[in-house]
Amino acid sequence: MCGIVGILNKNGTAVDRAVLERMTRRLIHRGPDDEGFYLDGAIGLGFRRLSIIDLSGGHQPMSTPDGRHTIVFNGEIYNFPELRSELEKGGEAFQTHSDTEVLLRLFVREGERCLSRLNGMFAFAIWDRLEKSLFLARDRMGKKPLYLWETASHFAFASECKSFLEHPQFSKTLDPNALNHFFQYEYVPAPLSIFQNVRKLPQGHFLTYRGGETTIRRYWDVPLVERREVIPEPEAACRLFGLIDSAVERRLISDVPLGVLLSGGLDSSAIVAMMARHRSGREIKTFTIGFREKSYDESAYAKSISDRFGTDHHVQELTEEKLLEIIPEAVSFLDEPFADYSIFPTWLLSKFTRQKMTVALGGDGGDELFAGYPTFFADRVARIFNTLPSPLKKLVAWMAARLPVSDRDMSLDFMVKIFLQGASFPPVVRNQVWLGAFGPEERRSLFLHPPPSDPLDLVSEVMKNCRSSDPGDRILYFYQKFYLCDDILVKTDRASMATSLEVRAPLLDVNVVEFAASLPFSYKLKGTKKKYIFNKLLEPLLPEEILNRKKKGFGIPLSAWLRGKLKERMLETLAPEKIRREGLFRPEFVNQLVQEHLAGKRNHRKPLFALLMFEWWREKYLD
Repeated sequence: MCGIVGILNKNGTAVDRAVLERMTRRLIHRGPDDEGFYLDGAIGLGFRRLSIIDLSGGHQPMSTPDGRHTIVFNGEIYNFPELRSELEKGGEAFQTHSDTEVLLRLFVREGERCLSRLNGMFAFAIWDRLEKSLFLARDRMGKKPLYLWETASHFAFASECKSFLEHPQFSKTLDPNALNHFFQYEYVPAPLSIFQNVRKLPQGHFLTYRGGETTIRRYWDVPLVERREVIPEPEAACRLFGLIDSAVERRLISDVPLGVLLSGGLDSSAIVAMMARHRSGREIKTFTIGFREKSYDESAYAKSISDRFGTDHHVQELTEEKLLEIIPEAVSFLDEPFADYSIFPTWLLSKFTRQKMTVALGGDGGDELFAGYPTFFADRVARIFNTLPSPLKKLVAWMAARLPVSDRDMSLDFMVKIFLQGASFPPVVRNQVWLGAFGPEERRSLFLHPPPSDPLDLVSEVMKNCRSSDPGDRILYFYQKFYLCDDILVKTDRASMATSLEVRAPLLDVNVVEFAASLPFSYKLKGTKKKYIFNKLLEPLLPEEILNRKKKGFGIPLSAWLRGKLKERMLETLAPEKIRREGLFRPEFVNQLVQEHLAGKRNHRKPLFALLMFEWWREKYLD
C-alpha cells in the first residue's frame, strides 16, 4: 500500500525535482518504508511505499527493461500469481516477485484491456516515454483514491490532494458547488473535490493524457441487468460462500503479519470465521473499539466471536476525553471535509491495530451488496406512506415532532424524523436525503449565498447508468456508487493509511460483487430480514446472537458528547461572530442549531457535526 504522485508540464519544461519530492513526502504516512522518483524532462513521478509483498524487490517507480514504460502503483493485485504464471508462459522474464511488475508487464501487452483481468484494489499511473502519454486507472469499487489537478500549464495527480499544496502554482480556492454537495452528502462525492480545478477519477474509470488531451472512460460498472437467470436459493448460498471464502484466502497473501478489524457485526465476524478456516496454525489477532455508552458498544459481541474462534483479542475504549485529544490529529489527515463521525473510531482502531499489525482485513461492503441498512426497508415503508391522505401524513408529522429527544443510538425520535424528512422525495433520491446532514430547505437556510446547484441532481444523473428497473436493485446501485465509494471506503482508506495500516476488504472482491449483483433483490431483503442470503450462508459458522442481532453503525455517542465535554469546543468553533466573519453561513441559523441541541429540543448531531468538521478542516487547510 502506497502513495503516488505525478506532474506533467504541458509546456515541455523540466519538472522541478524539489517540488516533486515535497509533494511525494506529504504522503509519507501512506508509505513510510521507501521512496522513489522518476524524472524525464516534463514528466515526474513520485512514490512512497508501505512494504507488504516482496519486501526487498518492489521498489518504485518501476520501469520495463527497455525503459519505455514506467509505473507508480498504489494497491494490491490479489490474482497476480496467476497472471504472472500466464505471462511467463508467454515469454516474460521477471526481475522481482512483486505484483507491481506483473501489472506493468500486463499493461505493456494488453493496454487498457488489462483492467478487466485485475482482481484487487488499485490506483496506478503508467508513463509511455515513446508516445509521451500517461495512463491512469482506479479500481472498480473505488477502494484506492486518485485526485487530478489540471491547469493550462500542467497536469498532476496524487493519492491525496494535500500533495498539491506543495506545488507553488496551486491555489487553495474553495469550490462552492462542492461545499454545497458536502452538506447534503456529508462528504464530497466524485468527481467533485473541495478545491477548484481538482477532481477525482471516478471508480471503475481510466484516464489517458496524450498530446494535451485528457480522456476519461468507464471500464466497469455494477452489472445489474433487467433480466437474469435465477438460481435456487441453496445453490446461491453455496456459491456465494465459496466466492467469499476464496476472497478471504486470496487476501492472506502477505510477507508481513495480518489481523482483523472486528466490530462484532455480521460482516467482520464472517471475515474472522472464514479466516479461521485458512489459519494454518497462524494466530489470528482481532481488534475492537468499545464505548461506555451501552447503546453504542459492540465489544461484547466482538469478544464472543473472539472466544468462538480463539483469536488474540485486543480492545480499546473511545471516550469523550479521548475524542477531544485525537480531533486535531484525526482532522489533519483528511484532504476534504468529511462528516461521517465513525471516522474517529475508525482512525483510533487503525492506530491501535498498527501497533501490532501492518495489514488487516475488514468487513466493508456487506451492507451495500446485500441490503443491510434500515433504509432498504424504510424505502418500502415510504412507498406505502406516500399513498396516505394528506391529513393523515400531517398527523404523523405532528406526532413525530412531539417524540421525546433521545441520545441513544438509532433512537425512535431520530429515525422517525429522518424518515419524514426524506419520504416525499423520489425513490433512490430519498435515500440520500435520509443519509445527509442537511436537507434542501436547511441548506438554503444555512448559506448566506446559496449555490444554484442542486446536489441531489448528481444522484439522478448517476442513476441513469443503472440498467435495472427493480427498485431494490436501484437502491443497491446508489449505495455502491455513492455511500460505499465516497464515504465508507474513503473513511477506511484515510484512517488506515494515516497510520500506515493496509486494510483489505474481501467482500468487495470483484467475483463476490458480480455474483451478488446477479442475485434477485428478494434474496437480499426478504420480508423484514436484511442480508438474507448472507445470513443463510453463515449459519453453520456463526452463533445465533450474531446472525440475528440488530444492525449497528460504527457510531459514537456524539449527541450527548456535544452537550458534554465537546460543548466548549463546539461553542468556540461555531461562535456567531466567527461564522459572521468567515462570510459563508448565516450565523443566526447556525446558532439556532447549537442552542436547540444544547437545550435538548432537537437532536442536531448530524448538521452540527458537518459544520464542525468543515470548520476544523478549513482552519487546517485554508487559514
